Formats: sequence, structure tokens, C-alpha cells
Amino acid sequence: MVSLSPRAEVIASVISYSLCSGFLVLVNKLILHYLPFPSIVIVIQLLSSVMMIYGGNFFGVMPIDEMKLEFLKPYMIYTVAFSTGVYTNMMCLNTSNVETVIVARACSPLVVSLLDSFFLGRELPSRRSFIALSLIIVGAYGYALTDAAFKEQGVSAYFWPTLYLALITFEMVYGKQIVRSVKFKTVSGPVQYTNLLGWPPMFMFAKMGGEFERLHAMMDSYDAKSYSGFLGKLPKESIALMVLGCLIGTGIGYSGWWCRGKVSATSFTLIGVLNKCITVLVNLMIWDQHASAIGIACLFICLIGGAFYEQAPMRKKDGDSEMKAQAEKDVEIASVSSWHNTPSGGGLTKRNADSDDETTNMTKPLIQK
Repeated sequence: MVSLSPRAEVIASVISYSLCSGFLVLVNKLILHYLPFPSIVIVIQLLSSVMMIYGGNFFGVMPIDEMKLEFLKPYMIYTVAFSTGVYTNMMCLNTSNVETVIVARACSPLVVSLLDSFFLGRELPSRRSFIALSLIIVGAYGYALTDAAFKEQGVSAYFWPTLYLALITFEMVYGKQIVRSVKFKTVSGPVQYTNLLGWPPMFMFAKMGGEFERLHAMMDSYDAKSYSGFLGKLPKESIALMVLGCLIGTGIGYSGWWCRGKVSATSFTLIGVLNKCITVLVNLMIWDQHASAIGIACLFICLIGGAFYEQAPMRKKDGDSEMKAQAEKDVEIASVSSWHNTPSGGGLTKRNADSDDETTNMTKPLIQK
């Protein structure tokens, strides 16, 4: 196995996560064009990832962690946010265009910066960061004014993107907390727990949303009597996209947790925002359902704001200044004690006198009048 330096490992994790995140949005959008069943698609992707993980372990390709109750508890909370966030993401893609999802994601650093301050012990954003976050808000508002869905549906067009924004910010902050508190033996641990716990809620969402009834109606339109027969009658490109989505979905599980463990919550959020540049460029080339030129410009204003955001430092605790003052006092006491321990204190007195003479000589002008 290739060993990477810490810096190279951070870069590799960021690049891999960016590629998976950017292209999974596009692939899922294309899948929904053929199969408009968001929850069912996600269930297939999660179960495929679980099968790949346990299949790799069965054939001795990769080790996995054992299922433990103390790990299930924190991941249950994360899984609820994860599953609901994935569902809202797919609903955004199903009811609007890709740029709407990206703008919702671009606003997430604003909320994460506040959650960082409230829950993770960081300072509030600096002046530069406030300006950067203001750029994001301006860009998002400008995009909303040019969005066709917003003009036709009004505020209701942003119900799913707003819900997605709230869930993704919670997921970012709580996910970082899990990385710090739950220690796995293998890199498959977080992916294993997230996907195993994630598919039942998504299955429930599909049932509640009537997706299975719509799927059966679609099967009847294809005159298919079984799921295998239905797959055989679907266009080949839709099957290829499903396979590709399952592979990328597994990849984003590994790369996402890998990257989350290497950077802070805010940095991870910003990476998720900035890598959407790839999504925008590819979307412009292959998809006809994208925003206007002004909307794209507003989108890039959001991305520029995200690029200029800087992470706030950790907040100093009240005891820190007291401990520092006590440490300085201890050093002073130690110096006095050292002086008293010197015979008659003469050696130290002479050194201080010599030091005073040197300081006085250094401050005299070179040329005396």
C-alpha cells in the first residue's frame, strides 16, 4: 500500500471527495430523468455499497469493523440527518435544476460558521469572512431572482432546497463531532455504519411517497411482469447510469469520511461548495435544464465568496488567560528563587548590571557631539 505524507493525504482526500461529490449530482440528475423515484434510487445505491463492502471483506480484499452498540447510538442520529438530507437533495433535483441545489449548498458555510461557534468552540467569523458570507448571500439572492422555478412557483420552489440547507449544515457539524469521538479500526467503518443504517429510512420515504405505486405503474406501461423484466426493457444508458451511480455513491462514502477526518467542519463544508464548479461546467455541456447567464454569474459569486471564507480560530476559554498569568507568575517566582539560591545573589546582580550596560550602550548614538 502506498504511504502518503500528511499534506499529500489531505490533498488526495479533497480531490477524491470533490470529484465524487460533483459528478454524483449530475449522475443522479440523469438517473431521475429515466427513473423519477428519488428514494428508491438512493436505496439501491446504499444497498449496493453495503454489498460491495461485505463482498470485499468476504473475498479478503478489505477489512471491516465489527458492529458495536456504542457505535450505533451516535450514528443513529447522524443517519437520520444523512437519510433525510439525501432525500431532500434528490427532491431538489427532481423539482428544480442543478444550480438551485448548488446555491442551497453554497449558503451552508454561513450556518456552519455559527454552529462552529455555538457547538465546536470556535470564534465568530472575522471581517473578511463576513464579507465572504455576504457575497454568498448576494449571489444566492441574485440567482433566486433569475430562477424560472422561483418566478413560476414563488417561495414554494425553495422549500426542498431550504430544508436541504438546514439538514446538510447539521450533518456537517455533527459528522465532525462523530469523527472526533468514534474511533474505527478501518476506513470502511463510517461507510459501513452510515449505509447500513441509512437504507431503511430511505425505504420508508419511498413507501410514504408512493414511489412503489408509481414504479408499478411504470412497469405496467412497459408491459413488464417482474423487476428483472422491467430492467430488461429499460434503455441501456439508464442501466449504465445506475451502475455508475452505485460506484460513485460508494466512492463518495469513503472519500467523504476520509476528507472529513482530515479537515475542519467549516473547511469540509467549503470544499463541498467549491467542488460544485465542476458540476456547473459539466452541466452546461450536457444538460439543457440550467440557469441563465446572469444566474450562472450569481452562482459563481457564491463560489467566490466561499473561496474567500477563512476558518475562525478556536475560542479562548476563560481559564486560559488565568493559566497563562499563573504560569508567568510561576516563572517569576522561579527566577527570584534562583537569585536567592546564588551566593549573596552577586552573580545574578552582576549579570543584570552588565546587561543594563549593554542595553545603555546600544541605545547611545554612534557619533557623540
